[in-house]
Amino acid sequence: MTRILFVCHGNICRSPMAEFVMKELVRDAHREGDFYIESAATSTEEIGNPVYPPARMKLAEHGISCAGKTARQLRGSEYGRWDLMVGMDAWNIENMKLICGGDPAGKIHKLLDFTPRHGDVADPWYTGDFEATWRDVLQGCKAILSKF
Repeated sequence: MTRILFVCHGNICRSPMAEFVMKELVRDAHREGDFYIESAATSTEEIGNPVYPPARMKLAEHGISCAGKTARQLRGSEYGRWDLMVGMDAWNIENMKLICGGDPAGKIHKLLDFTPRHGDVADPWYTGDFEATWRDVLQGCKAILSKF
């Protein structure tokens, strides 16, 4: 089983979108037994809060529910628990490595680095463009699924 953790700053927009998109792709591929998927934050700012309403609405537009998800923070002690830790941007990657005390096993990556496009996932908290984030997340999750 491949254990994947998606991570962003607050765990209310990009990382939960990735978590639930990936779960949907895995379900559609009838590969639920092959993956365990969660998401977390690098910060404490949104701990306990639900998925941000526009992110929740974007997922719902595509028939994906994120009901019950609340933000939680990544803990350094979790590093050994995950096979793949996927950040949304360079800042997330930096913070993930700080929290985890580095990346000795090489399991921390940016989502779009699995695609030919590389770069950062658009942050809708600042851009307001949840469609661009949807496209980035979908492309990255499809690429991960094709590699595992």
